[in-house]
Amino acid sequence: MAVLPLANNLNSMRLLLAEDEPDLGTALKRVLNQEAYVVDWVLDGAEAWDYLENKSTHYVLAVFDWSLPGLSGVELCKRLRSQGKPLPVLILTARDRMEDKIIGLDAGADDYLVKPFGMGELLARLRALQRRSPQLQPRQLQVGCLTLDYGTLSVCRQHANGDEQVVPLTIKEFQLLEYFMKHANQIVTQEQIRNQLWEISAEPISNVVAAQMRLLRRKLTREGSSPLIETLYGMGYRLNSSDEPK
Repeated sequence: MAVLPLANNLNSMRLLLAEDEPDLGTALKRVLNQEAYVVDWVLDGAEAWDYLENKSTHYVLAVFDWSLPGLSGVELCKRLRSQGKPLPVLILTARDRMEDKIIGLDAGADDYLVKPFGMGELLARLRALQRRSPQLQPRQLQVGCLTLDYGTLSVCRQHANGDEQVVPLTIKEFQLLEYFMKHANQIVTQEQIRNQLWEISAEPISNVVAAQMRLLRRKLTREGSSPLIETLYGMGYRLNSSDEPK
């Protein structure tokens, strides 16, 4: 069986952050990671553009500082829109004049946040961008006998005998299961999973995907039940989206 291409509109919560202030970038990345975003953080606009052109990663949101070296956040917006890319973009800036806000929005930014700002407001604005985006994330995602809950970072598995098993997940387990549920019945390779669920700058660890798969399967599998995610040796993994296996 051939490995099916993954649809580009079915993405994990991957976000591109372009911020050249190290302290602020570190704080933003930490908070966004806690909210289950996979964050690629870059320090200049030229590198941000390289990430955007990487065909193996697909972002659901972008946060650009206005005054980036290389390419400014406004220039990045213009490039995106000139190519017809609908990626939702939030601009961060210390410029608070109405004229500057108009420039940023006219360049293609979807929202504008003036520094200093609270992390709560930043997260609320990102949620609002997702609601307005065609890449809207639902509160729950249901596939077969699994229901993934975005509010509680948990999954409910309906067993064949009617029992329900509610399982709390770590952020990475949640991201991994979400990815499989959005690509149910497709074969996905370790490389595809690593490219989408781990940051580009992360140190490559040869068995990181396999290790996370073992942890997720252990949580989802109850004694006497069949595993929902099968390993196809030499090919990858596949989530069976049919009802509870007998």
